[in-house]
Amino acid sequence: MNLNQVTIYTTRPAETAEFFTKLGLILIVDSLPRYARLECPHGDSTLSINIADECTASNDIVLYFEGDDLDGEVARLKSLGLEFEEDPTDRDWLWRQAYLRDPNGNRICLFHAGENRKNPPWRVK
Repeated sequence: MNLNQVTIYTTRPAETAEFFTKLGLILIVDSLPRYARLECPHGDSTLSINIADECTASNDIVLYFEGDDLDGEVARLKSLGLEFEEDPTDRDWLWRQAYLRDPNGNRICLFHAGENRKNPPWRVK
């Protein structure tokens, strides 16, 4: 089994699509103002954005996007006007993470974990 996609329902699909293209996702379906689909530049996962009459951001779900140069990416995104809740920080679980929110209030984590993402020293054997 492989994660295919995540869908975000929003009252602001155009702003949401623009936000995720700034993060580096590639727009592959543009049916705005109702729907957009973006793909991650690495791997096969996609993100769909679908219009909704009303919606509430979930505080239970965080979308994680990994890159090799987290600090450089955060600097690039800040230069595009994106605001971060937390700058890159090293974590006890051997990840470096930074947090921001999409236009709908959903929490987004940008991180770098490298080999520790799936194979931390405490991985079950």
